[in-house]
Amino acid sequence: MGRVVSVRVPEEVKRWMDRLRGEVNWSKEIREFIIGRIEEIKRKKALDEVVEYIKTLPEAPRGTAVRLVREDRDSR
Repeated sequence: MGRVVSVRVPEEVKRWMDRLRGEVNWSKEIREFIIGRIEEIKRKKALDEVVEYIKTLPEAPRGTAVRLVREDRDSR
């Protein structure tokens, strides 16, 4: 079983949550939102790390892309 996290919401929000209790599983909704948000942040951090790594790589000589594409086409 997981850990308990409590959240404060405005009174009006709590009233609406109570009214919609039969239609919405608030624990599930909030849990899925938090997990999704964490995954989104982890993906962004990983992408930022890759971008920073790429910035440290030396530039390819001018014309390298053209040469590689031609080599690939000619090898078929």
